[in-house]
Amino acid sequence: MPAVTTDGSAPGPHGTRLLAGWFTTGRAADLTDHLDRFGPAPLDRVARRGDSSALVRAVEEAGLTGRGGAAFPTARKLQAVADGRGSAVVVANAMESEPASAKDATLLQLAPHLVLDGIALATQAVGAREAHLCVARTRQDQVHELRAALAERERHRLDPVPVQLHELPHHYVSSEESALVAWLNGGDARPTATPPRPFEKGVGKRPTLIDNVETLAQLALIARYGPAWYREAGAPDAPGTTLVTLGGAVRHPGVYEAPMGAELGRLLAYGGGPSERLSAVLVGGFFGSWLPAATALPARFTKQALAELGAGPGAGVLVALPERACGLAETASVLGFLARNGAQQCGPCRFGLPAVAEDFAALAHGRLDADGLHRLERRVGLLAGRGACRHPDGASRFAATALRTFAADVGHHLRFGPCPAVDHPPVLDVPTGPVPGPDEWR
Repeated sequence: MPAVTTDGSAPGPHGTRLLAGWFTTGRAADLTDHLDRFGPAPLDRVARRGDSSALVRAVEEAGLTGRGGAAFPTARKLQAVADGRGSAVVVANAMESEPASAKDATLLQLAPHLVLDGIALATQAVGAREAHLCVARTRQDQVHELRAALAERERHRLDPVPVQLHELPHHYVSSEESALVAWLNGGDARPTATPPRPFEKGVGKRPTLIDNVETLAQLALIARYGPAWYREAGAPDAPGTTLVTLGGAVRHPGVYEAPMGAELGRLLAYGGGPSERLSAVLVGGFFGSWLPAATALPARFTKQALAELGAGPGAGVLVALPERACGLAETASVLGFLARNGAQQCGPCRFGLPAVAEDFAALAHGRLDADGLHRLERRVGLLAGRGACRHPDGASRFAATALRTFAADVGHHLRFGPCPAVDHPPVLDVPTGPVPGPDEWR
């Protein structure tokens, strides 16, 4: 399968799908390139609301799942919104607030019209009269390119429902689906309590389909080529391809397209394989899980297979941690980021997460004793399931898997103090900055 790094270098073997146009021309696809390759979106094949939807059936047969993190069956979301009461809304989520991920930005840079076709098809499938594309306002180059693409499509009258482009505050939790709804409804870009879920009552209290931009691009391919074609790639229990962001100790970090269901070791091979001996792999990003390298490399990249190991695909992030690095220090840095970037709406975000981050930093730097470790383990266990949103849950899983995966290092830090690697340059690129102020969520 082919691969593309974030700087557009080193294409791999043939067979890619989402990024196929890039390999044909060696540059980002404009509308002419897109139409030459794919033609217009097959909107005439999509039944209007009130009829049985051929697209929903095709997506169900294809087995497409969401690529934003939860891996929820896309057809079920489409059908739930189509069956809802009132005029539906479609929201494309391009926020990509996961710092370790670059897949959505890469897709929008190289194949924006495939995503925009997916939005158009989704609006037809659920009977929507309103469509929104949400991006981070900090990415002004991306905003400019998308505005140009939308204007070009408008001139060619390609979209039955005009797509409204929105620039949202760029915080870690502002990409959560209820945060998008809250902002589009005139509030802060912070997660809200659920239920109701957006598919029940979302933008303007109407049934709202919120899908990651990669999911919508996959939908556009299924609409053209059908579920049987889609299932030719991937595994029977995890069909299709997916975009993954490879980082850490791999020879060529970047964004790659690969078959679902492949072993994690094979996915790392798309980036040239490990550049040195590994101790662990971070699966899923900052909300993900640490797995020992020996456990991770043969594991299959599916929701079920990873769940059996206490992990999940998340946003398609794999970070290879070399043996020379300190996993506890890497974890402490991420937990500090998560503590600063919660919604600050409930106790777990305001008090629990900072306390866990402080304890973990003390552990990484050899300042924690046995009683402190017990306190840390207790606090990590108390985070999950207690927040107004799932931010504390993700942080809890991340911390808990670190304590398990780096258990030997925990013992060493308790007995002998920090290892020399604690002061090495970090492997994970963790953003810095203070807690967002009240006005920074609007």
